[in-house]
Amino acid sequence: MSGPAPSAVVLTQVGDASLLAAACVLGGVEIDALDTAVGAVAVCRSLAPGEPERAAETISRLLANTPVVLVVQRDGQIAATRWSAGAPGAVVAPGLLLDGAPEQVEGLLLGTLTRADLDGAVSSVGLSRWKATRALASAARRARRARG
Repeated sequence: MSGPAPSAVVLTQVGDASLLAAACVLGGVEIDALDTAVGAVAVCRSLAPGEPERAAETISRLLANTPVVLVVQRDGQIAATRWSAGAPGAVVAPGLLLDGAPEQVEGLLLGTLTRADLDGAVSSVGLSRWKATRALASAARRARRARG
């Protein structure tokens, strides 16, 4: 009997999935971003060996001072690792992580949901670098105005 299909997600504290998708366009990472109660989640499109880690590395570099968590499920085994500034850090206990994870994340990792089931997901695929840059610049301007 085979387990659920492999999956990988990068948990972030980004408040807007469309901005996470835009950042991933600039980083060359193909993901589907989803808003959750705890922050935007990047669902990795490529699950080839090393690709989820490349996504976590790129996203953690793009988010500079904000740690992210890569969660990978292969062959029914879940592994979670914190990433910061492009480097892997501490391993996180999967049970503790899943206990507080949004239901969409849990469903993806346990195989009860697929990327196609994610309503409202924003894909980095097909988004132009120009549109991504404009979206990020606009968000930066709004943040500066709000601060000041």
